[in-house]
Amino acid sequence: MSGGGGERQGGTAQELGETDSAANKREIVVNVESSSAIPYHYSNRHSLRLRNSAFIPSAPLAVTSTIPKEMGRWETVVLAYKTLGVVFGGLVTSPLYVYPSMPLKSPTEQDYLGIYSIMFWTLTLIGVVKYTCIALKADDQGEGGTFALYSLLCRNMNIGLLSSKQAQTNSSLSHSALLGSTENKSRLRIFFERSIVARRVLLFIAMLGTCMLIGDGILTPAISVLSAMDGIRAPFPSVSKSLVEALSAGVLVVLFLLQKFGTSRVSFMFSPIMGAWTLCTPLVGIYSIIQHYPSIFKALSPHYIFRFFWRNGKEGWLLLGGTVLCITGSEALFADLGHFNRSSIQIAFLLTIYPSLVLTYAGQTAYLIKNPTDHDDGFYKFIPTTIYWPIFIISTLAAVVASQSLISATFSVIKQSVVLDYFPKIKVVHTSSNKEGEVYSPEVNYILMVLCVAVILIFGDGKDIGNAFGVVVSLVMLITTILLTLVMIMIWRTPPWLVAIYFFIFFTMEGVYASAVLSKIPEGGWIPFAISFILAFIMFGWFYGRQKKMEYELTHKIDLERLGMLLSEPGIQRVPGLCFFYTNIQDGLTPILGHYIKNMRSLHTVTIFTTLRYLLVPKVAAHERIVVNRLGLEGVYGCVIQYGYADSLNLEGDGFVNQVTDSLQVYIQNCPDSLTSDHEEVQEEISAFEEAKLAGVVHIRGKTRFYIGNNCGWFDRSMLAFYEFLHGNCRSALPALGVPLSQRIEVGMLYEA
Repeated sequence: MSGGGGERQGGTAQELGETDSAANKREIVVNVESSSAIPYHYSNRHSLRLRNSAFIPSAPLAVTSTIPKEMGRWETVVLAYKTLGVVFGGLVTSPLYVYPSMPLKSPTEQDYLGIYSIMFWTLTLIGVVKYTCIALKADDQGEGGTFALYSLLCRNMNIGLLSSKQAQTNSSLSHSALLGSTENKSRLRIFFERSIVARRVLLFIAMLGTCMLIGDGILTPAISVLSAMDGIRAPFPSVSKSLVEALSAGVLVVLFLLQKFGTSRVSFMFSPIMGAWTLCTPLVGIYSIIQHYPSIFKALSPHYIFRFFWRNGKEGWLLLGGTVLCITGSEALFADLGHFNRSSIQIAFLLTIYPSLVLTYAGQTAYLIKNPTDHDDGFYKFIPTTIYWPIFIISTLAAVVASQSLISATFSVIKQSVVLDYFPKIKVVHTSSNKEGEVYSPEVNYILMVLCVAVILIFGDGKDIGNAFGVVVSLVMLITTILLTLVMIMIWRTPPWLVAIYFFIFFTMEGVYASAVLSKIPEGGWIPFAISFILAFIMFGWFYGRQKKMEYELTHKIDLERLGMLLSEPGIQRVPGLCFFYTNIQDGLTPILGHYIKNMRSLHTVTIFTTLRYLLVPKVAAHERIVVNRLGLEGVYGCVIQYGYADSLNLEGDGFVNQVTDSLQVYIQNCPDSLTSDHEEVQEEISAFEEAKLAGVVHIRGKTRFYIGNNCGWFDRSMLAFYEFLHGNCRSALPALGVPLSQRIEVGMLYEA
């Protein structure tokens, strides 16, 4: 989170339910926020009794019926083949635009040897050592990416923005055990746990890294398709640059318009296309090496790098803004870990992608040494004439696949952010009933389309787009290095000298790259930086406001004892009708309930406190969709509606009401509390349901705002004001459920900040 991402939020043991009878019970494993699993019991009789709590939480839980087995060698190889079309699209197509993005001026043989040496060692150190050998081991329950690193830190330490009490409430037992141990803590860990400013900065850095990946989803389609389509100008010099830009924009528009159909129908073509590209380009590279410069591999010696910078000085440093593009897409190697596994990605990169890139860049460099003025079209010029058009077709298709990969990744990151409450609510459509990660968002899709087309038409020069791309690549790598260093120090307890070596090598290398590309901000580099900063600010503001809201609700929540006192006050009436009162607070009821009772001086004769729970499964079985329980007061019940990503959640009509009342009737007839009761009392309770339903059904949802008083600090005032702006302009949750307008009531309440 996925996006950007792959984090999950879960419930504690106190929130998970069990039935009273061991009969007709089957156990399902629920993966919660930590790596541990807790048994979650469903009953075939629809009944559910809560362990140590009378309330049902709304945190999303991932339900799996079996424990996954380790893959065999053949399955891993097949999975490695599939990664070619999803994980490495951006990385393996980088030869299309690396040399054209460099502002070379009269380059010499020694210059090209130095550039190739820089690219080789960048691919080796960052691609092989950092990502393949180190970063892939820093997964968060199998998920990768910058936000997964942040989630890993939060799960193992008390560095979230919530208070310690709340952090422990939402954590697992193993997490609590880790937090409970105060011995052998590093000084850095103690600093982060005590400093709220440091924790806020760390969260913002993680969000910025995630947003940089979204920026990647804008620039990859633009630069990949534009660079591929530019190949049409070599055989047809009369074709203008403007026509190429228009054709590229047209291809992207068609690609974005097809997103609503999902990628399942064409995804089987992705890996063969990328496989053909990965095989063809190094073969052409080998031919070019033999034909033009057989001794190219002497440039593997690092002394060519030192000679390059010694000879070119500042100009050589500025060229790093284009050289860094050779490693673009490497973050996807880590971010897409949740879709595959560590072994498959390592096999694909080490045995195919890495050798392919080394040979392709060697072939390009060998050609350019003999033809030094062709660097502006450094890819297509080194393609032999006899195979030019087949390579052009493959490269165009490969560019589309690379674009599709980043577009899909952007949808996934946004969707994960919405589900985990890090992003305002937008429409997310699942285009596959089998793959949870295959999603489509109309708003995000059309915004991406407009931005991609605008980048091509406004900044049509490949160098300007390359400058923008370089900013994304370098900053994401730098953020990953910082978070990995924190993981090494505070979680892995890596020996300090190894951490120092890692940090010095990669922070220095990526810092130099970042300094070079940041100098290009006026020349197009500001595009992704501005987009990413705006997105990160939106995410941080939304998350901060939601956490403040949660803290207030937990502090002022209504428990059963308090609810009983409110209902027993003089003048409080139980009015006829069936009320669905929506709440998402755990271990209690929303403060809006107390506000409602005090002002309305009433509560419906049958009130069902309803929680919507999103499960990371395709569909929830019909007998598990609605889970109910009695809360201990007359006419007061709890209900959780569980739904998967492929379920259609629609509460319109009497079908939903009938399902809930039927489930409650079955529960009342079979739960132990009613078995000792008189049969007539049971029938009276069931009759009360029918009478309440006939009297009228109403759905009540809270609509809260913050009251920002003078006692708030400047940070809280600014962030909560921004949250209120976002909250007032995003989609509302209840209308999306299809509740009829005539039955909908929204109760307003001010939360004091």
